Amino acid sequence: MPHSKLFEPITVGTQTLANRIVIAPMCQYSAVDGRMTDWHAQHLGTLAQSGAALLTIEATAVEPEGRISYGDVGLWDDATEEAMARVVEGVRRWSDMPIAIQLAHAGRKASTELPWKGGRQLAPAHENGWQTVSASTLPFDDSYETAPVALDKAGLARVVEAFAASARRAARIGLDAIQIHAAHGYLLHQFLSPLSNRREDDYGGSLENRLRFPLEVYDAVRAAFPADKPVTIRVSGTDWVEGGWDVEQTIALAKALEARGCAAVHVSSGGLHKNQQIPVGPSYQVPLARAVKQAVSVPVVAVGLITDFDQAEAIVATGDADMIALARTILYDPRWPWHAAAHLGAQVKVSPQFLRSQPSRYRELFVAR
Repeated sequence: MPHSKLFEPITVGTQTLANRIVIAPMCQYSAVDGRMTDWHAQHLGTLAQSGAALLTIEATAVEPEGRISYGDVGLWDDATEEAMARVVEGVRRWSDMPIAIQLAHAGRKASTELPWKGGRQLAPAHENGWQTVSASTLPFDDSYETAPVALDKAGLARVVEAFAASARRAARIGLDAIQIHAAHGYLLHQFLSPLSNRREDDYGGSLENRLRFPLEVYDAVRAAFPADKPVTIRVSGTDWVEGGWDVEQTIALAKALEARGCAAVHVSSGGLHKNQQIPVGPSYQVPLARAVKQAVSVPVVAVGLITDFDQAEAIVATGDADMIALARTILYDPRWPWHAAAHLGAQVKVSPQFLRSQPSRYRELFVAR
């Protein structure tokens, strides 16, 4: 059987993953007051049968005002915790795939309509809207009706504690890992980028100051989550805007996080500024992951228009990244890892109910759970 790097195990912190394919967090905008619903049960249940190594729960708000939209999942009180615990328990009844969660706060990009209803920002007076917060009072877009409120010291402390509280809830649910969302123009990214952070206190100005709040959040989450379970981060490697956050600053952040025990860095890009110029194409973000991987020793995840089996194999086999993450690709084809394994001569674990689906020409494709 040919050897495939994509299907080699890898250790992230103390967690050993069966292969190098992870499922990225994907917002479903289908929660009710932050509570997961039956949609999440069937959505996550399907992905947990995909053959990937890790399933990541979508961006989960640490406080109600941190949701991107009123349909976002949250983990800020007993009701949201109980709803998530029910979904996770149901998924785990049929799958042993490790489950991580992305903890997030949308900052100035919060309080929006559902994407399929236009995605516009909703004013605080709207029944589904609220006042947003950020590093500074700059709105994300001129079309946004309400400027964010700059977080003061009390507000910063509140958000840090909210992340820590959500991490404790994630631990109670028994989730296997946490990913902190510091990408795509959301709150932590708003502190990192000089385009959105115009503060004149200890949290703005120099790179050291702009790193301060995201690092405080990381430290709080790491302290609140079991030490034997990994905490990772997702970053935007660049704003794709002149004078904004870039890969050199991303490397500085990654090094600071590695020194604090961060278990992996997931490298995406963009999302902070309306004038971003993104050269979208296959593997367009891989060079960003490569640059970070060359600077740190922890595993690095590449993501973005990875759709082809040989493309994914090449990314990890050549050392551009240690793992690849799938989002829209696996929404379109929830059995993508099965097909990749068949193409690359590898194996995937499947539930016994699916064993008879194995084509006769791939006699060694499946391993029963």
